[in-house]
Amino acid sequence: MAETWDQIRLILDDRTLLGISLGSWTVFLGLLVGLAFAFRVLLAVAKSRSRRLADRSELPLHDYLCQILDHTWSISIVALSAYLAQTLVDFRGSIDPTAAAVGNTIRALSLIVLFLQVGRWGMGLIDEGLTHGFRFANFSESAARTAHGVVRFFALAGLWGIILILILGSFGVEITPLLAGLGVGGIAVAFALQQILGDIFCSVAIVLDKPFEVGDFIITGDHMGVVEFIGVKTTRVRSLGGEQIVFPNSDLIGSRVRNYKRMVERRVTFGFGVRYDTPAEILERIPAEVRETIESLEQVRFDRAHFAKFGDSSLDFEVVYYVLSPDYNQYMDLQQFINLSLVRRLEALNVEFAFPSRSLYIEENAGLSQARGFAGTSS
Repeated sequence: MAETWDQIRLILDDRTLLGISLGSWTVFLGLLVGLAFAFRVLLAVAKSRSRRLADRSELPLHDYLCQILDHTWSISIVALSAYLAQTLVDFRGSIDPTAAAVGNTIRALSLIVLFLQVGRWGMGLIDEGLTHGFRFANFSESAARTAHGVVRFFALAGLWGIILILILGSFGVEITPLLAGLGVGGIAVAFALQQILGDIFCSVAIVLDKPFEVGDFIITGDHMGVVEFIGVKTTRVRSLGGEQIVFPNSDLIGSRVRNYKRMVERRVTFGFGVRYDTPAEILERIPAEVRETIESLEQVRFDRAHFAKFGDSSLDFEVVYYVLSPDYNQYMDLQQFINLSLVRRLEALNVEFAFPSRSLYIEENAGLSQARGFAGTSS
C-alpha cells in the first residue's frame, strides 16, 4: 500500500498542468473545497442567529448584520477560498513563470470578486442606513421616497468610486497620479457641466430643505400641478390638463413656489354690488345677513363683511371668511351655498344686484341752441 501511494505521489509530482504539478493542484482544489464548505456552514449559522437576534432586539446593528449576511454571494465564498488556497500552496512562488502567472491570475480574479462583494455589502448598508435615518428624522413617506433616490445616488457614486480605486491599486496601478489627473479633469468637467451639476446640487437642496414633496400641488410661474417625481436633475409635475411638465431643479429653486398641499386654511375674499336706489336702512342690514349666512356653515370662520365703496354702477360690498380646510372642492361647494343663500336673502329684502349700466341726461334747450349754432356756421 505504501509503495502504491509513493507511486501515485511520484506521478502527481512529475506531471504538470500550466507549469504546476498535479500534486499542487490536488492540494489547491482540496483546500478550495474544504474552505468553501466551512465558510458556507459558518454563513448559514450566522444568518440563522442574526435573524433571531434581529427579531428579539430593536437595535439597528442586527439589521445591518443581516444586510451583510443576506447579500453575501456564493461566488464570493469561492473567491475567498481560492485566494487563501493559492496563498497556502504558493503558486506565485514557483520558479516556473507560467505557474507564477497562474497564481497571479487566481489572486487578481479573487480580489476583483471580493472588492465587488464589498461594494454589494456597502449598497445594502447604505439602503439600511437611509431607511433608519429617514425614520429617525420623522420623514413622511413621500419625503423619504424623494430623499432616498437623491442621497442614494451620491452615496453609491462615492462607494463605487472607492471600489474602483481599490481594484486598480490591487493591479499595481499608481493611484496618486490618477487622483491628481482626476482632480484636474474634474475641474474641467465641472466647468463644462456646471448647469447639470447645478441641477444635481439643487436636488440635494430640495431634499434637505423640503419646499415640496411628491404628491404636493404647487404653482410656479404660469404652471401648476401635482409633483410626481423629484429626480437628480429634474422634477416632474402633472398639470391639471393632464400633461407632464418637466422642470430643471435649478429653475424651481430659483423661482417662487406656492405649495397648496401645506395650506392649513383658505382665506376667501369676494364681493358683490347692489343698485344705487337701495335704501340706506337696507344697506345697513346686508352685512348682518351675510354674517348670518356664513356663520351657519361648519368648517368656516367668518371674518368681516362691509359696505366697501361706491362703484361706477353699484354700491359694493366686500366679504372675507376662512375655509378651515385646504380642499378646493369643499371651498367651491361652500362658496356656491353662500352665493345662493345671498340671492334668496336679498330677494326677500327686495334688493336687486347691480349690473353695469350708464344713465345719459340730455338738456333739450341747450341741444337746440347748439344745433342752431352749428347750422349758422355751416351756412
